Amino acid sequence: MARRPLPRILSNGSAQLARSRELARTAADSATDVLHPLITITRGLRRLAAAGRRRWAETPKERRGALLFLVASVVLVVALVPYGPLLAAITLMAAAAWQGRDRSPAASDGPDESQSQRLKSLYEALVPYFSAAEDPEPLYSHGGAWDKAFPTYAFDGGGRISQLVVRYPAYFTDGEAEARARIEHLLAAKSGRGREYHFTWDEEGNQLTVGVLPPLPVDIAAQRFVTTPGETVLGFTDPTRVQRTLPLTHGEKQRDVPPVVWRTGLRSTEPHLLALGRPGSGTSTLLRSIALQALLHGDVVIVDGGGTGEYACLTGRDGVLAVEAGLAGVTASLEWAATETERRLIAANQAHQAGDPPPDDTKRPLWILLDRPTAFTHLAATDGRKDPQLLLQVPLRHGRPANVTVVVADQLDSMDALSEPVRQHTRARVVLGPATADQLESILGAPPHTTPIDELPPGRGYARLGNGPVHRLQVPATPNPYDDATPDALCEAVLDLLPPRTTPADGETIPEQDQSEGEPESAPAEEEPESVPVAAEEPESRPDAAPALAEEPLPNPVPVLTKET
Repeated sequence: MARRPLPRILSNGSAQLARSRELARTAADSATDVLHPLITITRGLRRLAAAGRRRWAETPKERRGALLFLVASVVLVVALVPYGPLLAAITLMAAAAWQGRDRSPAASDGPDESQSQRLKSLYEALVPYFSAAEDPEPLYSHGGAWDKAFPTYAFDGGGRISQLVVRYPAYFTDGEAEARARIEHLLAAKSGRGREYHFTWDEEGNQLTVGVLPPLPVDIAAQRFVTTPGETVLGFTDPTRVQRTLPLTHGEKQRDVPPVVWRTGLRSTEPHLLALGRPGSGTSTLLRSIALQALLHGDVVIVDGGGTGEYACLTGRDGVLAVEAGLAGVTASLEWAATETERRLIAANQAHQAGDPPPDDTKRPLWILLDRPTAFTHLAATDGRKDPQLLLQVPLRHGRPANVTVVVADQLDSMDALSEPVRQHTRARVVLGPATADQLESILGAPPHTTPIDELPPGRGYARLGNGPVHRLQVPATPNPYDDATPDALCEAVLDLLPPRTTPADGETIPEQDQSEGEPESAPAEEEPESVPVAAEEPESRPDAAPALAEEPLPNPVPVLTKET
């Protein structure tokens, strides 16, 4: 069977389609130009008809008869007047053309006088950094044209720059961090302070794109996040930095917000976290948020170095092993945590050697949350005890295979007081509150791509997980629900996430005694234990002397007090 050749339109169809599309576009533009008066008059007639219907609907029913009579009289007079219908038609077309005109404001060809002055001043400020005496055709020179250096620009409603593309010469050292920092600081100062700017350097094209970042949402309350076991939501960031969003409930509405997710567990590369900030920056809020998420699948030990009762709502809850605020209790809890880490490692190692899966008691995550542990360093030195931070060496070094996670939160000025294991093994870092660029770079290991500002809301800062990028961070609102200054809606959101109270292991409670009305409660008389008769024989002649002593009744047990639910 002979092959039939393909249609000619398929062989060179792309060129013909492009040519046909161009012809159709040209014809449409020509028809629009020709029929523009008709389109304008039709649009005006439609607007006049809509205005007439609206006028008729607004007229009361008792006046509609008079209105109809008036309209009919006008029509009759126009019909009887010589050339009346022709004049009426001309008047109607003129009114329709006037009503159907394009009312959209004409776009300005360039910036106004104030915007031009702002761009010119910014250009003059960049001249010392982007100019050289040996350049025969300098792009930046005093009194030069700024429109060649700024090909793209945009302004917000307040007249400040919201987006800007800056061209710079090829000999500028854009590969050096110090040179970049100088330009970024200058652009942020000249474009307007109090805002966060994002800088994108294009080394190949010799262009710098400056954009203004919108403020992160600060009204997201604590709630159940859609995550898997081993994922912890630290906060929320910009949509351009992450490829994932979480559905959140905000009042009666729902919206998707990009989160900063910290992964822990056996396969985590950053199993421990360090959070630093100034007083009131929100580090305690971050610890409460992490604790509420950790209690879903694990156990928590909390060390409160502030001593202000920020974690009193977690005391006695299911999964909370301890909430310690004293030196003795903190030392005992951290010693137990170190011993528990070693026990889990030994049990898991024995199971691996035997070819068995790890025991179940080693799979449940254990979280150690420490708020201001440096406060106990001075107390331990005064009492001659060991620094509690030294007890974190085993959980920090061997916590990942044992499912033990350590989270440390402290103040920025106490960074030097942190022990070496804490600074070495906490590769996930969070900085909350105002901080300088040098502090951010020294703590996070890399400078942020935005300019830090001086005034930030609580829970606002930066986060970096290992060697990843630096993210802007806003911690979800997780305040102390027992604080009177906290709004009721936020308190209820935190209280709804708290696990139930823990019942005692032995299940003993104090029974309530029935009392008659008007009679005072009398304390029960303590019964004396029965006396055990002593045998007259010698102990050697009584082989059953030991069992007789074993049958001696014990004193009454002390009743166990349980916390009210």
